[in-house]
Amino acid sequence: MSRCMVLLAVLLCLGTLPAGAKSQPNPPGVPAHEVTQPLDVSVRVEPQQVRIGDPFTYHVVLTHPKDHRYELAVPKETGDFEFLDQTRQRHDGPDSATTTFAVRLSAFALGTVQVPPLEFDVATPEGPRHYSLPGREVEVAATLPPDAEGKGADLFDIQPPQEVPIRSWRLVLTLLGVLAAGLLAWALVRWWKNRPKHVNLPPPLPLDVRTRKALDSLKAENLPGRGHVKDYYFRLSEIVRGYLGERYGFEALECTSSELMTALRRLSPLGLPEDKLMRFVSESDMVKYARADATPETCRDALLFGYELIDKTYVPPPPPQAPANAAAPRVQ
Repeated sequence: MSRCMVLLAVLLCLGTLPAGAKSQPNPPGVPAHEVTQPLDVSVRVEPQQVRIGDPFTYHVVLTHPKDHRYELAVPKETGDFEFLDQTRQRHDGPDSATTTFAVRLSAFALGTVQVPPLEFDVATPEGPRHYSLPGREVEVAATLPPDAEGKGADLFDIQPPQEVPIRSWRLVLTLLGVLAAGLLAWALVRWWKNRPKHVNLPPPLPLDVRTRKALDSLKAENLPGRGHVKDYYFRLSEIVRGYLGERYGFEALECTSSELMTALRRLSPLGLPEDKLMRFVSESDMVKYARADATPETCRDALLFGYELIDKTYVPPPPPQAPANAAAPRVQ
């Protein structure tokens, strides 16, 4: 009895619902008021001969009002086709616009195959709309020639797993290892023969002796007499600067003329003929950089200044002293 009462109450409630509240099935697809149509549609396939598995381009040209914008939605169900990619181009004219879509597809069925419909989302001033382009039929040909079966080149069915011999590189690697070992041994022998050998070099000559030899060598070349006054002053200036830098412990060769004199004044060396040195430096700069002329007498005096500079500034180092616990020399 209770079950009958419950069923009767439910039927009464359903009967009291208004007519507009009864659920009605929605029609399939998009509602009619949300569908739009372009002004013109053109479709072509490139290349004309579509082969199975090869990509081809499905060109769709839509002519529509300028205030409409068409966007292609990626197909979800492509059937015997594979969707690869798409490109979109739009050109606006005076009265309408043209949007071109290039859709790249691949077909995997032979014969006459229909391309799946393409769905477009359309933006309009009245709101979003929808357009569906029915698919066109394309002829898909095989990749094999017509007489492939007669020549034994037909497609074969999937074969079960088979053993495949794998080429071993063990012999090649062994030969490469032997070759590398031989090259290493040859390199070691070559290095051993050409290795640097210890040579007992004599102690360097004192600074004054080396500088005088450099001045003597410059004098013997007689560069001013051969018309090479500029080279003469370059050489002489390097000799003098090298001597001063080694004598007083600074980078004289890297200093400008003013930096050289400033460094020497800071050191205040005893016996330095500062006025003559300043004159020599100025004269050298004029000949080297200002292309000034120098007489043979001027060149000779500049060389003599180099000898004079050594005589007035060089102090021989003190001789090494014997240690305090050294044994006295034995007197015979």
